[in-house]
Amino acid sequence: MTDDDLITAAQSAAALGREPREPCALYLITPEHASPGEFLSALENALMGGPVACLQLRLKGQSDADILAMASAVKPLCDANDVALVVNDRADLAKRAGADAVHLGQSDGDLRAARDLLGNDVAVGVTCHASRHLAMKAGEAGADYVAFGAFFDSPTKTSLHRPAPEILTWWTSISELPCVAIGGITPENCAPLVAAGADMLAVSSAVWDHKVSPEAAVRDFHEAMEANAPEVKTRA
Repeated sequence: MTDDDLITAAQSAAALGREPREPCALYLITPEHASPGEFLSALENALMGGPVACLQLRLKGQSDADILAMASAVKPLCDANDVALVVNDRADLAKRAGADAVHLGQSDGDLRAARDLLGNDVAVGVTCHASRHLAMKAGEAGADYVAFGAFFDSPTKTSLHRPAPEILTWWTSISELPCVAIGGITPENCAPLVAAGADMLAVSSAVWDHKVSPEAAVRDFHEAMEANAPEVKTRA
């Protein structure tokens, strides 16, 4: 089956009686050098702009103690607002922090080992870059979501991978697992990703460095997601 065939299958999914997918949601990622006191205020402000599905602690270069301190600071706010707390890279820290999920890069640990450590009540997400093969492999190994990107240049993280939005449509045509779009996403450029079927948009600097406020950024994202929601968005 060609890519065009898969996209056509996704577009006609409603006729096959597939279960509707949830609308596209926001997946926030912390600045790398955030401190608990300063960041907690920014997160509170962001949550005033609208619902957020996930918050990933991506604190590269910070100590285990600092990461756990951040988790402890934000977890009550996340719990009160139904925001899943995700720890980047480290399944061991996710367990210690009482996080809801761990996100693994391709070189950041084994999915099955993470599952053995965390059990089935903690979700495991996997970065798949621009690779359909890696996504299929992650799904077969028991991932709870897959992430594709970077779709655009990002001031947060350099990536050589540039998937086309169609990879999101392909994924939603074959799998019920959520897919996350990541990499340089803003309210101004997210339209094709939302229209292609992204279940979540992972964003960082577009929120925390917004010219007005994190609250305004989240509000802008919600307006863009609602305006560009696909007419047919169904589970495989």
